[in-house]
Amino acid sequence: MKAIRASAYGGPEVLTLEDIADPVPGEGEVLIDVAGSGVNPVDWKILEGRMKAFLPLPLPYTPGVEVSGKISALGAGVTGFAVGEEVFAFSGIVGGYATKVITSTERLALVPRKLSLLEAAGVPATALTAWQALHEHAGIRAGQRVLIHGAAGGVGSMAVQLARIAGAHVIGTASSGNLEYLRRLGAAQVINYETESFEESISPVDIVLDLVGGETQDRSWSLLKAGATLVSPVSPPDAERARQAGVVAKHFATRSDGKQLAAIAALFDSGELMAEVETVFPLSRAADALKKNLTRHARGKVVLDATR
Repeated sequence: MKAIRASAYGGPEVLTLEDIADPVPGEGEVLIDVAGSGVNPVDWKILEGRMKAFLPLPLPYTPGVEVSGKISALGAGVTGFAVGEEVFAFSGIVGGYATKVITSTERLALVPRKLSLLEAAGVPATALTAWQALHEHAGIRAGQRVLIHGAAGGVGSMAVQLARIAGAHVIGTASSGNLEYLRRLGAAQVINYETESFEESISPVDIVLDLVGGETQDRSWSLLKAGATLVSPVSPPDAERARQAGVVAKHFATRSDGKQLAAIAALFDSGELMAEVETVFPLSRAADALKKNLTRHARGKVVLDATR
């Protein structure tokens, strides 16, 4: 099999395409012939060594957290899935930039019928992040006002749609070129962060989903109603500031969950969710794909085509 390998921490330039031994699925695992792998910010954060203090990795390693493809082999004890089925998964914190991947059945779901394999490759990590942020951590309810920062990116695109499906009034911040895109996804109000001050443009909200961090998060506190929730997977909110403001603040790491992913797949098949893939790179150009993701200005997802 072929895999992108990082023999040292650093930037995209340390990545190489190599031939390595095919993996063998163990008990409760399947082997996937990968069609595509989504590119995510966590990939370059791990590569740069930002997470090595609590996530040490043996070098070399293969980046990539989410894949789609066809099951080519089953490990012992696997039930509920069959060879030849098209699946997608938040497969693990590494390993996805490859032509073959092993993952446990608990992480798997069948690919939505309405998505191509390359479209599906960019869904698991982003959709699960948005789902868990809104439903598990913010407890979203119909009628609430939800502000989503970075709303045109991979997670943001999913969050806008999931919040709309939940019956919320959705407000999204994005650059000028993505405002109409957010309206198509279901945002009731869009704010151009390049020209508008979001804190002066909207009234208080029930939920802030912060996908940007830093100054953007700092400026969001004044917009929260009493008892509201600020949740962010990218930047831990200030607990003391939350206490003083009388709001709930949460930081979380996305977990893989095949059952949630199956529920998300059903929303694609019902036509309530759509996936946006901005750019597809061949696996051999993983470094260029990471550079594109590093700009933080991709609409939807950047995906690697593992068949090229």
